[in-house]
Amino acid sequence: MATTETPTKNFLKGGEFIIKESSADSVFIPEDFSEEQNMMAQATTDFIDKEVAPQRERFEQKDYGFTEELMKKAGELGLLGISVPEEYDGLGMGFNTSMLVCDRISGISGSLSTAYGAHTGIGTLPILLYGNEEQRKKYLPKLATGEWMGAYCLTEPGAGSDANSGKTKAELIDDGKNYKINGQKIWISNAGFADVFTVFARIEDDKYLTGFIVEKGTEGMSFGEEENKLGIRASSTRQVFFNDCVIPAENLLGERNGGFKIAMNSLNYGRIKLAVACLDAARRVTTHSVSYANERKQFGTSISSFGAIQQKLAEMTTKTWVAESATYRAGQDIENNIERLLAEGVSPSEAKLKGVEEYAIECALLKVLGSEVGSYVSDEGVQIFGGMGYSADAPMEAAYRDVRIARIYEGTNEINRMHSVAMLLKKALKGELDLMQPAMQVADELMEIPSFDTADYSVLFTEEKEMISKFKKALLMVAGKAVQKYGMDIEDEQELLMNASDMMIEIYATESAVLRAEKLAQTKGEEAAAHQINMAKLYLNNAAENIARSGREAIYSFAEGDEQRMMLMGLKRFSKISNPINLKEVRRSIAAKVIEENKYCF
Repeated sequence: MATTETPTKNFLKGGEFIIKESSADSVFIPEDFSEEQNMMAQATTDFIDKEVAPQRERFEQKDYGFTEELMKKAGELGLLGISVPEEYDGLGMGFNTSMLVCDRISGISGSLSTAYGAHTGIGTLPILLYGNEEQRKKYLPKLATGEWMGAYCLTEPGAGSDANSGKTKAELIDDGKNYKINGQKIWISNAGFADVFTVFARIEDDKYLTGFIVEKGTEGMSFGEEENKLGIRASSTRQVFFNDCVIPAENLLGERNGGFKIAMNSLNYGRIKLAVACLDAARRVTTHSVSYANERKQFGTSISSFGAIQQKLAEMTTKTWVAESATYRAGQDIENNIERLLAEGVSPSEAKLKGVEEYAIECALLKVLGSEVGSYVSDEGVQIFGGMGYSADAPMEAAYRDVRIARIYEGTNEINRMHSVAMLLKKALKGELDLMQPAMQVADELMEIPSFDTADYSVLFTEEKEMISKFKKALLMVAGKAVQKYGMDIEDEQELLMNASDMMIEIYATESAVLRAEKLAQTKGEEAAAHQINMAKLYLNNAAENIARSGREAIYSFAEGDEQRMMLMGLKRFSKISNPINLKEVRRSIAAKVIEENKYCF
């Protein structure tokens, strides 16, 4: 673990951030990483800077062999086995350490990032978490060391977001000794060089899919040509065909009918790992943008001196820093939960499953946040580079294309938005989260005369924490009234769900940023943390506008008359910044720091 806190201390259940407050000393921030973890991160960065960055162009030339070569080297360095227990030739490190390595290995190329994520995540985890001991001993050592590469076959031509609708069939034959698989899978990452595939198929007329382990070279297994893609061009992506493909019965993974569960739990891992995989690319794009802005002269001066460019640099820096704050906060919460479950006697595989599953809401929210921050930063990077940003000779063009897939895979951002709210409501219905009482308290508060008492705003972040508390009330007001109106039919109101999810994302991100800045101010002093304090305040002001907009759209969609007017008044009360700050000056101060350092420096 990265901290000395006990795993049960300040335990906040998944989704509970909406109804409970967190303190700065209870959250993990990237500055809390241990010396050992930082050394692992630096070793990964050194590998990327030495082996990958100088040959970046090879990815754009669709050099799939280069991607495979790098993956083999990563395996030799132990980077593919971070999460695999030592007994299976892995390093057996904690969840947040695996996040840190994924972060740093993903900064140069989306092709390598995708190959790494597919192998270490959905290519390895199903066997680690659901395989029997014989399967683990056979496959995990080879996957952890890079001797073998992994892939995951779920998506079909007619089954994308609706994963369980897949048509691939598995038939038990030879008196129960083998299975015969027939079907087709598409968009399979690593398919061109993978050695072992986790394949999902339906046995007879089962309700759910079942997982199977299929080795490369199995008779009846064939591959389509490499897909011609917008970005991640050197990530091997092929169709995989199964034509009377016979595998031994012992290659069934987990339980019959258990494939959908494997797929969904693997996605929880994949979502937060995708969020962290967008971070270093955003840092590097920001650094390229700062450097170019300092070098590029127009009207006799560097364009970094222009307010319009400084605004972009400040927003790019802030969004990246906030996404990092939120992602590692959740990563450590997951790790603490795994440790808590282990201490209670839960088996290691079950602890890892349940540890992540508890925070499935946060994983979905962070997937959206990370991928959209990555897209925003790359888009602004192109704009700062101007005409050169559109040139394939500059780094922006590839970054812009590569990051676009992040909003699609691991579940589209639209699916993740709706999924996050649906999971929250299901937790409430199961009694795992008490959302009803807080929502009713907010409804009662709307009928009361607002308090005009003011707190001591001279204490750092007093007002910002008050605002975050109000943001949560805004969400509870909107979600509570919507559930009252629609009941479980609310799942059909997709636009409304996405509005609510956007409010959730802003709440989690803002709170993470404020708590990180506060913790830094407590440990280093407010002067040393001045830029981080400014970034937290800038993001909160932006979040207030976004929450107000999303809330209005939601209210307009289902409320009318006096109820609508009352809710709009409540929303204004819960999203209005009492003491506005000079955002222009705040942005200029953040931009001045990165311009002076000539790089992203946080």
